[in-house]
This record gives sequence, C-alpha cells and structure tokens, in this order.
Amino acid sequence: QTRLNLTPLLNSTLSAPSAPPLPADWVISPNVAYMVAELVIAVLSTFGNLLVCVAVGLNRKLRTVTNYFLVSLAVADILVGTIAIPCAILTDIGLPRHNLYLCLIMLSILLMFTESSILSLLAVAVERYVAIFMPFRYQVLLTSRNAVLVIFATWLLSFVIGLVPLMGWHKTPPDSGYCFFVFVVDMTYMVYFIFFACVLTPLFIMYFIYAQIFVMVKQQVRRITSEQSGRGERQARAAAIMRREVKTVTSLFLVLFLFTVCWIPLHIINCFLLFCPHCPVPLELLFTAIILSHANSAVNPFLYAYTMTTFRDTFKAIFSGCRAVGDRDATNRADCKHCSNASKNSVHFVLPFRFDCRNLQNPSECDMNIMCNHLINAPLNKRGS
Repeated sequence: QTRLNLTPLLNSTLSAPSAPPLPADWVISPNVAYMVAELVIAVLSTFGNLLVCVAVGLNRKLRTVTNYFLVSLAVADILVGTIAIPCAILTDIGLPRHNLYLCLIMLSILLMFTESSILSLLAVAVERYVAIFMPFRYQVLLTSRNAVLVIFATWLLSFVIGLVPLMGWHKTPPDSGYCFFVFVVDMTYMVYFIFFACVLTPLFIMYFIYAQIFVMVKQQVRRITSEQSGRGERQARAAAIMRREVKTVTSLFLVLFLFTVCWIPLHIINCFLLFCPHCPVPLELLFTAIILSHANSAVNPFLYAYTMTTFRDTFKAIFSGCRAVGDRDATNRADCKHCSNASKNSVHFVLPFRFDCRNLQNPSECDMNIMCNHLINAPLNKRGS
C-alpha cells in the first residue's frame, strides 16, 4: 500500500473543477500531532467559553449588551470545540467517504462558526461606536431585545454563508470518495467569497470603528486632563472614567486583533494556493495555520480574565463555589457633569448605567453630548431599554 501524501495534491486540485483520481491501494496516514493539538484546543475552547457563558448568567453586572454579543461569540467558540474540530479531525483522514453532502456539511460547519464570530465582533464594535458617538440614542437603539435580534441575524447570515457550497459552489470529489477539503471545496469560494467579502470587509470596518473610538476617547482624556487643575473632583472623576474607557475599548480591540492574527495566515495560504497553483506549500505550514485558526476559539476566556476585572472576579467566584455572584443591589449614585450613558456603560463594562436626564442643563456645553446631572446605577436589561 502507498501512503497518501497530500502535499503534491494541493497543487493539482486547486485549479481543476474536480479532484484527480487516487490509486486504489492508497491509505491515509493520520497526523497524530495535529490531532492531539486539535483535541487540546477543543477541550480548552469548550470549557473556557462555557465558563464565560456561566459567568454572564450568574453575575447581573455582566448582563450588558456588549457581553450579550461576547456570549454569542463564546457560543460559536463552544461549537467549534464540540463540533467543528471533531469534523476537522475526521476530514483530515478523509472521512466520511462516498457521501458528498455530508462531507460538505462537515467542512462548512467551521465556516459558519467563523463567520458568526466575525459578525459578533462587528456587533461589539458597532455597539461601542453607538455608545461613544450617540450616547443619547444608546438606550433606544441597543436594547436587550434589539441585541437578541442582532444575534439572531448574525447566526442566520452565518448559516447561509456556510451553506453556499451545498448550493453548488463545490468540486466533484475523486472516485475514491475521500472527504478532503481541497478535494471538495472550491478555492475561489474560499478566497473571493469567504476571505475578501466575508472576512476582510468586516475586519476593515471594525478596525476603522476602533480607530475612530480611540481618537475620540483620547481627545476627551486630553481635554479633561488639561482642564482638571481648576475644576476639582468632578473633572478628576471624568478623567478617570475616560481612562477606563480606553482600557475597556482596548480589551475589546485585543479580541479583534487576536482573531485577525489567528485567522489571516490560513486565508493568506488559501490565496497563495489559488493564485499560484504550481507553487509548493509545505503541509506542515498548512497544518500549523489550521491549528492557529482553531486556537483562536480557546484564547478569548483567558483574555477576558486577564484584562476585565469583573470577568476575572466572577471566574474566581465560580471556582471557589460562590453561587450568588453579583447579586447585591447597586446603590451607588454618581453626580458627574462630564459622564455619559455611553461612558458609564463602557467604562465599567459590566456595570451599565442609564440616564435620568430630567435635570439636564445646557447639553451644548460638553463635547459628545456627555453632560447629565443624574446617573442611576441600574442594569439596562432590568429596564427593557
């Protein structure tokens, strides 16, 4: 018997509408190191992101619109660990054989979850943009109900995008019936549709949004700091709030940045394979890129624990067996002239605030419309707005 070496097959199948025939006596040589790495990632991704979902469920302070989108991202990562990675391991050894549509479904699953992750990250970026640039419309636009509708729309769109190969945009597999990615998935679909349209476009939008947010917030920090000397406690409090805003947005930006770092190498390899079909691609490099892309599903819980205090405290409470996490009634009030709903919602990240603007005085005095005399410490989800 001859061991199946996929390295030369990568180049011979990319530009062809169907995969070349394989010798009948060829067998698959499983990549044990790859499988072990995938299983480790699957375990970390599943349990880490389950911890995120449990934390949001237990701690009322974590039930914000931003975190709802992060929970959607966590659910996608859980499904990567429990469904997509096992499917990837099976297709690595060519299974299932002689079942094209089951093969396509298994290969499309990861694309669905990846697109759901991207759209969840886009929803987070848009939510932060609205909170910073349109604070007085935040409660109207980003209610809990609207957040659920957005999450539903992201999953529906992801499902449709992932099922495109089943609609006919695929290759005809070889007579051997092996279910290998390069045998059945058209690389033009992966590059032009998935990478250019469904990955790069949202990424560019998100990086533009975060650039705008960073510029605006840092301008406010400098302005408030320059005025702080003669204004006393309120100005100092506003400066501290804006600095925490920078920290929060930075944490969310890191989630996006790690997603980019983990997924772009694999898409670049796909582009290389499509546009240079006769160029050699080391199989080890391809496996490394695949593992890196899947590893993204496992890193977010660690990032939350490292950069977000309330997530970290809730994780500790869960591990210590504390069941009543964050159940204390919030009683603190703030009387701050330079604080907005958007700032308070994002500064504390897990402790959203709402405006009571009955005593609003001269809103034109402040940039970004961030002046309100009464901030009430109450979770948004409790008020339906």
